[in-house]
Amino acid sequence: MLKKHLTLIGISTSLLLLFISTSYYPGGSQQDKNTIGYDMKNNYLCNLFNEKAVNGMANPSRPWAVLGMLVLCVSFAAFFIRFSKKIPSRSSANIIKYTGISAMFFAFLVTTAYHDIMTTIASIFYLLAIFYISVHVFMSKLFWLKILSIACLLTLYINNYIYYSGYGLDILPVMQKISLGLNLTWIMGLEYFTQAEDFVNGDHQ
Repeated sequence: MLKKHLTLIGISTSLLLLFISTSYYPGGSQQDKNTIGYDMKNNYLCNLFNEKAVNGMANPSRPWAVLGMLVLCVSFAAFFIRFSKKIPSRSSANIIKYTGISAMFFAFLVTTAYHDIMTTIASIFYLLAIFYISVHVFMSKLFWLKILSIACLLTLYINNYIYYSGYGLDILPVMQKISLGLNLTWIMGLEYFTQAEDFVNGDHQ
């Protein structure tokens, strides 16, 4: 029973830890360095990981946030391993499994001083993993998961465009959270509402 709900338990735990961490964040955001506390509209998730808050104060939210990120990445990695077993194509299953695990390894490292480069590497691996999943979803009859796949890919591409171009940075904190919410919903949908049989007809390899 516990194994069946491992991903859900892990994600729920990680979100609780991240939420707790926001209550310890001293203040400061991209809009105003003098704000008090964590602003969902203007603070990035990565603000929680830094040793110092944007306002220059020591950041007691960091331990909670780093632990929350660790649990989140492990939970996502577990999902990729479990979901890959539903894909009949061995080559696709291996790509989903190993790029997903790699994405989560580098995603956790965004909590370090190497945030920028780790973000880039994690994004490449993650986009590759969900692209392969989306291809198999599109070849299935899972209509609502097809819609979610498009939404997840679209918001991830928008986030990456904003992050690397620098245009629209004022909305990136909100887009970041919308994208996370969509991806969590998508993953839970894939976890609980798909079977290996759903992807058999779309397997041409």
